[in-house]
Amino acid sequence: APLLLVVLQVAGTASAVALPVVINTWAFRKAAETAWRVLQLGGSELDAVERGCGQCEIDQCDGSVGYGGSPDESGETTLDAMIMDGNTMEVGAVADLRHVKNAIGVARKVIEYTKHTLLVGESASLFAVRMGFPYEDLTTQKSLSVYSKWLNESCQPNFWKNVVPDSAKSCGPYKRPEKVTYKEEQTISQRSVHNHDTIGMVVIGGSGTVASGTSTNGAVHKIPGRVGDSPIAGAGSYADSTAGGAAATGDGDIMMRFLPSYQAVEYMRMGTDPAVACQKVISRIQKYAPKFFGAVICANTTGSYGAACNKIPGFTQFHFMVSSPLLSQPTEQVVDCI
Repeated sequence: APLLLVVLQVAGTASAVALPVVINTWAFRKAAETAWRVLQLGGSELDAVERGCGQCEIDQCDGSVGYGGSPDESGETTLDAMIMDGNTMEVGAVADLRHVKNAIGVARKVIEYTKHTLLVGESASLFAVRMGFPYEDLTTQKSLSVYSKWLNESCQPNFWKNVVPDSAKSCGPYKRPEKVTYKEEQTISQRSVHNHDTIGMVVIGGSGTVASGTSTNGAVHKIPGRVGDSPIAGAGSYADSTAGGAAATGDGDIMMRFLPSYQAVEYMRMGTDPAVACQKVISRIQKYAPKFFGAVICANTTGSYGAACNKIPGFTQFHFMVSSPLLSQPTEQVVDCI
């Protein structure tokens, strides 16, 4: 599909339209294939999202989804996930989930067996166990080595600021200084561009109904208890069968403040082309955080789709997967960042 890529980059939109459509962040091909196969076998849009994102949890996509990646400051891997039904507007989500690998599976059970939307922490794990999920260790040799390397490098980078001892030079425990002197926040230079990502997925079924979901193990070396954008409806993803769906990936601490997925869906509701809706969301965040790392994918109920990303050094293009009847197989596509 090299031709398709060229078309996308020139026009910024995919003009050909057909349903169903599965779109997901990054070049996570197996996730795309799994979701598409679920639809082909007659599964629902929610099934496709759950199984597609669940595939990344099993494959530990990029080390940024599922067990054994992105250890927090105490060396533990914890998971965030959500799933949303665009027909009923129900959301199920878990955050800071410990000891359970299939985070998006647990999120789906929150919709099916509770009147709640979001469960967190150890209590979410207890709920998962009641729902029949195995309680197991999410630590691996790899996550332990990432953690010990970080400790040996004076806990750099980390997410603290304005504390003693100086978080730019040494490990904690940190506390707030007697007298507060505010320093300019350090820019991303210390954090590598791909320090954390997410699988985000939007599925538009054959009749135009929408589901979306996300799964991640969050920011590497996060402060324990941190929850990012992924499990927050409207931030990590959003689905509305009267308009479309969107999902975000990147620096959740910044992006979640703008509810980018909700905003993108609202733009599409007003008739904005999905690629343009994605671009508008990115440029709104740029005004406040020009150097943020992030991307958004968008699809509307007619099967039109697009994506956009913020251009920073080391991240000038965003790769995502699309599955549709117009493509012989799930296909990787690329957009230039703005």
